[in-house]
Amino acid sequence: MASFAVKQLRKYIQTVPGGEAGVAAAERERLICEYAPLVKTIAGRLGARLPFHVNQDDLHSAGIMGLLDAIEKFDTEKGVEFKSYAEFRIRGAMLDELRSMDWVPRSVRRNAKRLQEAYVRVEKEKMRPAEDEEVATELGIDMEEFYHLIDESKGMTLLSKEELGDLIGMHDLAEKSSMARSIWAMDPMDSLDLREVQEVTAKAIERLPKNERTVVALYYYEELTMKEIGRIMGYTESRVSQLHTKAVIRLRNSLKSYFDQ
Repeated sequence: MASFAVKQLRKYIQTVPGGEAGVAAAERERLICEYAPLVKTIAGRLGARLPFHVNQDDLHSAGIMGLLDAIEKFDTEKGVEFKSYAEFRIRGAMLDELRSMDWVPRSVRRNAKRLQEAYVRVEKEKMRPAEDEEVATELGIDMEEFYHLIDESKGMTLLSKEELGDLIGMHDLAEKSSMARSIWAMDPMDSLDLREVQEVTAKAIERLPKNERTVVALYYYEELTMKEIGRIMGYTESRVSQLHTKAVIRLRNSLKSYFDQ
């Protein structure tokens, strides 16, 4: 039996005619049924890194509109897999929704920036990954407050393609990297930019502390949830989330340092 989301998508899509680059009605129906669950998956993964007060229903609704947008604008002649295109549109719609909410208080933004800058100072001085106690000392706070800052900052430390695009002066990086099946399918100069980002990111990941590197590998490459990673590593879901936040802070700082040179 079709889910409520699928039924709503079907009802909506019947009122939207396919354009020149659109797909036939039967194909739209197939894509709706096949990829509606992807909206829930992406909302869950994104929501896991956001504060509890962010309503996942809002993300899900935005993601549904992103899927509809993908179905209507998908062009089979581009040689791109629909799943990659849909993921880009769904995630983009959810991020746009988050931006429109302006859901992060200014105090949280300030504290997240303080945290990132403290990591930079300690790691520059020590010439190695900073330990929790060292960052807390640098900030002049105790460990309880340090971990509170980490938890509070988890939604502010997402490593987005948009930010990377700003860093390297390639403002359409998000679309280029999501739309291309292969780096060789892109413009040569764009390919060089993306390959440089990939190489710098890979090196930055290698420098992460072992536990943080493991979380990054399991979350981004194996696509496990925080809860699943916790079971594997023997940690609580909260502890895994903290490791993820610290890893992304270090990666952001590494990339910013490299491209600001």
